[in-house]
Amino acid sequence: MTSFTATYSPEDNKIRIYASSRLDAETYAQVKEAGFKWAPKQELFVAPRWTPQREDLAIELAGEIEAEEMTLAERAAMKAERLEGLADKRHAQANAFARRADELSQAFYMGQPILVGHHSERGARKTQERMHSAMTAAVKAEKAAGYWLGRASSAEHYASRKSDPRVRANRIKMLLAELRDLQRGINRAHAALAIWEEITTDEQIRHALGNRDSRELWSGYDLYYKVDKGEITPADARQQCIDGATLAVNGPNRGRWIEHVLHRLAFERSMLGDVPRYDGELTPVIIQAFAREHGAESPKCTAIAAAVFRLESPVPLPAHIASASTLELSESDWRDLMQGCGYTVPEKKTRRASRKPDAVPLINPSAEQARQLQAVWNLRMVAACKGKYGAAKPAEIYTTTQAIYSENYKGDYALFKTVEIAADGRRVRMDWQGHERVRSGEPVARIRISTIGSEFYKPDSVVVITDKPGKPLPIDLDALEADARHAAAEETAA
Repeated sequence: MTSFTATYSPEDNKIRIYASSRLDAETYAQVKEAGFKWAPKQELFVAPRWTPQREDLAIELAGEIEAEEMTLAERAAMKAERLEGLADKRHAQANAFARRADELSQAFYMGQPILVGHHSERGARKTQERMHSAMTAAVKAEKAAGYWLGRASSAEHYASRKSDPRVRANRIKMLLAELRDLQRGINRAHAALAIWEEITTDEQIRHALGNRDSRELWSGYDLYYKVDKGEITPADARQQCIDGATLAVNGPNRGRWIEHVLHRLAFERSMLGDVPRYDGELTPVIIQAFAREHGAESPKCTAIAAAVFRLESPVPLPAHIASASTLELSESDWRDLMQGCGYTVPEKKTRRASRKPDAVPLINPSAEQARQLQAVWNLRMVAACKGKYGAAKPAEIYTTTQAIYSENYKGDYALFKTVEIAADGRRVRMDWQGHERVRSGEPVARIRISTIGSEFYKPDSVVVITDKPGKPLPIDLDALEADARHAAAEETAA
């Protein structure tokens, strides 16, 4: 009678079945149907990954599943040794074929030609064919030796890479993503059950099936058409959706998958070392991030008392966190739970320093200062237009509300703009110097301007927001106005 031994290795997530003798046809078909493959060199059946069905079959055959004694590194070393043996064998064959080709080539020593028509022609041509065949076989055997050596190196590299800390950390991220996907299905099923509790009448059922997402209701995409054609009653359709969602919540397979992923996470983390207990400042945001990473649906955490936090979710929390939709723990208990689940609070990333210069303050000047700055701009325009074809036109300040300004300040041709001004009251612009654009001055403030009624030889209008408090501009307007009047007077006298 055939006896079985089943093992599981968390390193590669594979189930292996060892049989003491050849399997009968029925058992062999059962094992093959479950996805196990025969590994002749190891003399065992191996499944590419764990599943509940494969675990059940292994337990049925062997009675229990034991831990795999051979590590991945040891298995890789055995495989590499076997492949290196094949490479040595092919290398020896290549040398033998090369020697044979060299021996046959002696028949053509010193360039001895084949004598056409001579009685030795037939033998010479056969010798030549054998020599070429031996050389081809040597080349093929040498290529095969290189191939098997490459396979041996790959096997050892794969084993060492699987144990690399960075690769293991990435594997933990993948397992956490798988855990969230599994938990997301349970969360959707809970939400669907809550929806069906409120939908009871035939009219409500028809409307829900026809207008809501089938995934939201846990229904098939064709269930609405079956109800519409009369193939199934609305009440039966509702019950079918409820049964499917209930199976997702309470069914054994999804729960076993989650438990298996949690065990794999625990193993991978143990290989990286003990998870440290978080000793920094605990905040609701940290607890929410922990719950979200472990599959909680829209978690919300609040501090309800000194060092006490409550975590809430619209659906029950993951089973390994809590058995209800709320969890209230002290700060110390939250730290223990996060450590027990292997959660490490990520470190805050330092922001890269921006290359943009610091923005200067946006100032809403008083009406008096706005008029004074507008006077400076008007006087400078008079001086700039002296001797030109057009005469300078003065501009007045523009008063408006914040709401009107906000509606009309976007775009290249907007009525209002926000500009930077320097300490001399001039607008800071971007000018070309060589092959780069630089500022025409060092800004000290930002103000709002208006282009309404703009014309040639007319400056922009300073805007004053009437429903916002005014602030003083960080420039000496009295001195600027005096200098502008003096310059305008000199231009007029000239």
